[in-house]
Amino acid sequence: MKTLGNILWFVLGGALMGLGWWFAGILALITIVGIPWAKACFVIGQFAFFPFGKEVVSRKMLTGKDDIGTGTLGLLGNVVWFVFVGIWLAIGHVMSALACFITIIGIPFGIQHLKLAIIALAPIGMTVVAKD
Repeated sequence: MKTLGNILWFVLGGALMGLGWWFAGILALITIVGIPWAKACFVIGQFAFFPFGKEVVSRKMLTGKDDIGTGTLGLLGNVVWFVFVGIWLAIGHVMSALACFITIIGIPFGIQHLKLAIIALAPIGMTVVAKD
């Protein structure tokens, strides 16, 4: 079922938002200082292409210890991210969610877009894991 969900998701908007994440990652890479944000963009972008069967969790919850992305520097990085890129990706996901909510079949996709909108606001310190 998750394979069918991922295929429908990809065709009905997931590809566009995944490319949005990757575009933000490429822009971050160009600046050199944006490499940590670029890594997060590519990881979350891959998730945005095929989200069903996976989830995003805090690395601190996963490993049980702090790292550079889950501490004070991660918080600062998320603030910078929010101001320059995060708000725009979140708006894109909310607009996509509203479009999905028009049909009954699109409701699960709209919910997934809203989850991605929340992640778009602060992706530093997060990682994608399989839902098992």
